[in-house]
Amino acid sequence: MYRQAGRRLLALIKADLQHLTTIQSSDRRWQLPLYAALASGLPLLVGAWFGHLDYGLISSLGGLVFLYTPNTPLGHRMVQLMASAFGMIACYTFGVLSHFFPPLIVLVLSGLAILVSMLCRYYRMNPPGSLFFIMAASIGAYTPVDILLVPLQVGLLTMGALLACMIAFFYSIHSLRYLPPQPVEPLPPASFDFVVFDSVVIGAFVGISLLLAQLLQLPRPYWVPVSCLAVIQGMNMRAVWTRQVHRMAGTVLGLLLAWALLQLPLNPWSVSLMMMLLSFVIETLIVRHYGLAVIFITPLTILLAEAVQLGHGSPEATVLARLIDTLLGCLVGIAGGACLHSPRFRAVVGGWMRRLIPERLVS
Repeated sequence: MYRQAGRRLLALIKADLQHLTTIQSSDRRWQLPLYAALASGLPLLVGAWFGHLDYGLISSLGGLVFLYTPNTPLGHRMVQLMASAFGMIACYTFGVLSHFFPPLIVLVLSGLAILVSMLCRYYRMNPPGSLFFIMAASIGAYTPVDILLVPLQVGLLTMGALLACMIAFFYSIHSLRYLPPQPVEPLPPASFDFVVFDSVVIGAFVGISLLLAQLLQLPRPYWVPVSCLAVIQGMNMRAVWTRQVHRMAGTVLGLLLAWALLQLPLNPWSVSLMMMLLSFVIETLIVRHYGLAVIFITPLTILLAEAVQLGHGSPEATVLARLIDTLLGCLVGIAGGACLHSPRFRAVVGGWMRRLIPERLVS
């Protein structure tokens, strides 16, 4: 009996290791990572040229809109991109405004996570889903800024998002010459569990992760809700667990890479070119192995949020802070995933939610 249990355990561990180390095949052409690097990198180069890397970093955040380019006919993909750009601008604006009311940051980010998750699930948006919208809001919430400069900050991100839409337009014209677009499928009926229940649970745990970060008095814990959301978005419990392992292992290696990069004599030009290279590598790897991509996502996000402060702090302190943020976010994310995929939790809490929501909205 013990031998059989041991064999089953070894078989399970072997299957998990194989699942974690499998590199998926992909037909993604090299042009998409190149255009993605341009969408997020051109604002950085402009900022470096004018001596305002901080402006370029904000616009670069808006350039992430490019990653929402669907493989559909040109008209449909441009409409979806413009809608994504509007969502990114709105989330960042609410995040920046919440910075001036610290007690409300948790409620704002949790509410945004619920609303954005509902919209992404209702319209069946492909990955990265709600991730970058919440990342923009979270970075905005923990970016020190004078209240009179809020319009400037929002305007910079808006210009970055619009530039990304323009780059996506030229990329689409080029790519559609070689790859036929996928037809626009009609939206399936929206179910209460998938759109409403899941989104509320996801938003609640995003808020819990940030609340714990505030109670622990973590400095600028913008990466905690992002890590939580990245883990909890798995389609099943195995996907949640796999994503957590990938994120933790990739983050540890990525922090080592970030520490090595932060030791270099960086200037605005080298930071800009480095971030463009990281973006290219990430978009090449992300569809093949999430854990490998996280190795490069980690230094990219650190540079995106911390590049302005380079030289004013210890690289070791920055790396340690991001490690703690990731660990806390992943732990809350795996707990949220367990609740999200628990039939008992779904039956009890889902029934309670149905009684609170008017019947005409549920149906």
